[in-house]
Amino acid sequence: MKFNKIILCTAFTALLYSCASTPKKNKLLESHANKKTDTSYLFVKDSNNIYFTVLQLNDVYEIAPVQKGKYGGMARVETIRQELLKEDVNTFTVLAGDFLNPSLLGTMKLDGEGVKGRQMVEVMNAMNFDLVAFGNHEFDISYKDLQSRLNESNFAWMSSNVLHNVDGRTHCFQKIKKGRKIAVNDSYIREVSRNGTTIKVGFIGSCIASNPKDYVSYGDVYLEAERSYNEIKDQTDLILGLTHLSIDQDIELAKKIPSIPLIMGGHEHTNNYLNIGNVKIAKADANAKSVYIHRFEFNPLTKETKVISELREVNATIPENKRIAAIVNKWENILNKKIKDVVSDPKEILYTAITPLEGRDTPTRSQQTNMGSIITKAMSSAYKGNVDCSIVNGGSIRIDDTLVGDINAIDVFRILPFGGAVLKVEIKGSLLSKVLDYGEDNIGTGTYLQTNNVTKQGINWLINNVLLDVDKTYTVALTDYLMKGFDIPFLKKSNPDIINVYEPKGQEIALDIRKSVIEYFKTIK
Repeated sequence: MKFNKIILCTAFTALLYSCASTPKKNKLLESHANKKTDTSYLFVKDSNNIYFTVLQLNDVYEIAPVQKGKYGGMARVETIRQELLKEDVNTFTVLAGDFLNPSLLGTMKLDGEGVKGRQMVEVMNAMNFDLVAFGNHEFDISYKDLQSRLNESNFAWMSSNVLHNVDGRTHCFQKIKKGRKIAVNDSYIREVSRNGTTIKVGFIGSCIASNPKDYVSYGDVYLEAERSYNEIKDQTDLILGLTHLSIDQDIELAKKIPSIPLIMGGHEHTNNYLNIGNVKIAKADANAKSVYIHRFEFNPLTKETKVISELREVNATIPENKRIAAIVNKWENILNKKIKDVVSDPKEILYTAITPLEGRDTPTRSQQTNMGSIITKAMSSAYKGNVDCSIVNGGSIRIDDTLVGDINAIDVFRILPFGGAVLKVEIKGSLLSKVLDYGEDNIGTGTYLQTNNVTKQGINWLINNVLLDVDKTYTVALTDYLMKGFDIPFLKKSNPDIINVYEPKGQEIALDIRKSVIEYFKTIK
């Protein structure tokens, strides 16, 4: 579908006033890849220049600290934000996509309605976020839920290549405030003032087209970003990138628009800082384990732009802002109450992972991971090993992160927020082979399968190291989700090659896949 040119429908502008304080020199973290951080110069403020700061986050799904409280937490980020505002009132906060989903809280229901990122928007509103870019996970939720989050948000949204698709016709997404429709633009313009001089800072950016939905139309990530750049370049003094792309795509974008001094990106979940010609690319760690602080100096006469980028680890040494902590605690209490409906002690340490458990989307949807192996072994263990193999779709693993160190029940719920039963299914070998082929053919999607006791030798599947026999009947542990045919259309109880389906009942741990994983972790301590 040809992507329609977006007309800049509305402008979000805000006037900022300078403060006379000299910026503090924050210590860069030795533990967090400072070599990727540009510290070649520090600013000595010139009264003729404009100074401003951008606080960058990306891929934030959890409002509370992660890894047993060691890292992250939006209340800690707010403390950093307040420090930056004292340093320079010309400070604004942006997020480079992925915050509405996935999260354990987002899967919960409150007053009969799914949370679906409501907790993130409430916290971000309280923190006075300025701008977010669409990430691919924003489109995990339904259009109805996304529209609700847009309407609730007080911050601006932006994407150069994403449009709302309605029956084949595309237009800007919109937020509705007090009956007034406000367009989600393909760019964003912000005014910054100091000593009577005002400049306009523009933002452009694209979103990776990795989550196709009927209500979303993705344009070319490069062409649309270039178009947005050209549309606002004469209206602005300086243009920055705010993207949700792979690092390779950000590098290519930097080559195509070499006049952008900085691209603030997301998607990969691990911090990175690159120089591509004169363009810097910065990505922080997911779940606010770190943030980037970008300090700018702009000369209005020469248009020369300098930027110092500091990677700041968000850890337990940073006190929580009490106002934001109160909101986070409210939501965490809701979460803990819901989890206790399934397990009595959500914070019990189940296992200590020395090697990080890989739960990020890209690996779990394209290769067998150690987290996928643990889940499928747990499914087998739920039936005391009396199955030939176990299978779960990669899309059921929703944490989109790695886990290391102590793991508790809350972590298991974050990994498998939707729960569901583990079924024991008797299935003909011919159908099992077809199921495995289908999963392999859908590499890169949530239909890709994580397995136990399944390997491949050339073009042949092996079950427990023995060549799969198409005429044999196998006993397989499968999730009830897969057996509903959502991902694999022909995998249903009505298929004649399904001989029998056993559904757990009573107190059997197979009744909830999360219980199965929790109990399995206890056996491998």
